[in-house]
Amino acid sequence: MNLIEMGIGAKKAAAYLNKLGVSRKNGGLSAAAKALLDGAEEILEANQKDMDCAKKNGMSQGMLDRLKLTQERIQGMADGLLQVAALEDPVGEVLSMKKRPNGLMIGKKRVPLGVIGMIYEARPNVTADAFGLCFKTGNAVILKGGKDAIHSNQVIVTCLQKGLEQASIMKEAVQLITDVDRETTKQLMRMNDYVDVLIPRGGAGLIRTVVENSTVPVIETGTGNCHIYVDEGADLNMALNLIVNAKTQRIGVCNACESLVVHRSVAQEFLPLLQRKMAEYNVEVRADENACQLIPEFIHAKEDDWGMEYLDYILSLKLVDSLDEAIEHINRYNTGHSESIVTKSYEHAQRFLDEIDAAAVYVNASTRFTDGNEFGFGAEIGISTQKLHARGPMGLEALTTTKYIIYGDGQIRQ
Repeated sequence: MNLIEMGIGAKKAAAYLNKLGVSRKNGGLSAAAKALLDGAEEILEANQKDMDCAKKNGMSQGMLDRLKLTQERIQGMADGLLQVAALEDPVGEVLSMKKRPNGLMIGKKRVPLGVIGMIYEARPNVTADAFGLCFKTGNAVILKGGKDAIHSNQVIVTCLQKGLEQASIMKEAVQLITDVDRETTKQLMRMNDYVDVLIPRGGAGLIRTVVENSTVPVIETGTGNCHIYVDEGADLNMALNLIVNAKTQRIGVCNACESLVVHRSVAQEFLPLLQRKMAEYNVEVRADENACQLIPEFIHAKEDDWGMEYLDYILSLKLVDSLDEAIEHINRYNTGHSESIVTKSYEHAQRFLDEIDAAAVYVNASTRFTDGNEFGFGAEIGISTQKLHARGPMGLEALTTTKYIIYGDGQIRQ
């Protein structure tokens, strides 16, 4: 099937889904979740093909972790669909209704975006998440996953479509582009007649390519150069625990900590503790000159380390003399994703919350919480680092737009 045929099918499906009641949508999600579990063995076999190819091609450890599926992760995908089914449907919500002096009643309500195109890299779980959120909000979705996950994605989408058909729902609600040629991706970016919005999810190169080449409107999800700042007088044990969690729990995710900023007043006590703990997890620390003088085991950082999303067992480290310097450094090099301060000072916490420019800003907590499920949204379709329409984890509401509804009784404009 070529892209135009897929676009026509997606437009029909979007119109169909717009009329589908919430109980039917929830039934479709439940059927799709069951189909994923029923097809788990086949999904795992396909994923093993992708893993074997990825290892041969030298894929990094962080990306391999994103690509890998297990029975537990497939269960998580199915559970995610059921969680979305349990969420309140935002479509049709009337946000306001006001009466004008001429008697017109003017209101605003939530409606689906229409057809969503999703371009993403080697994360097959995104296939199910994107479907679930788009489907619940009455949007048809055309998926373009990375070639590294092509076998996994094909089987996952086949299972999802099978579940929809079992629920007597149009399978074109979710479609997968199987052609891995880059020209096909470029064609998708220019399908304004069929696609209402594109959402890229992946590395900086992918996102930049979509933003620069798409004629279809784009919701930009961003890379994650996330910082933790250890303030003067911080609880150092807390700081160490937060850094270990944010850096090492999963290295290949966008909300992992990639950069560390430490106040110079605590460096002499804190850095030896940090060095020992990072060595336990085989994390390489790339530090500035002053930190390297204190800890010779650290590697000298280069300028491009400050803005790097490593997705690896690597952490940059910068010493600063003040909160002002920390905020300036973070705002200069961050990607607008997630930033955290470890502090006992209420004043410093409030300044950090107010002055850091990012989608999610934390006080005394790990950056790993920037996630749709952790925020109570169910699954997420991505984390937006832009400032228009949606910002932060994108759940159901982010996949809707609004329209005005006007009730009259014969009014004409004078």
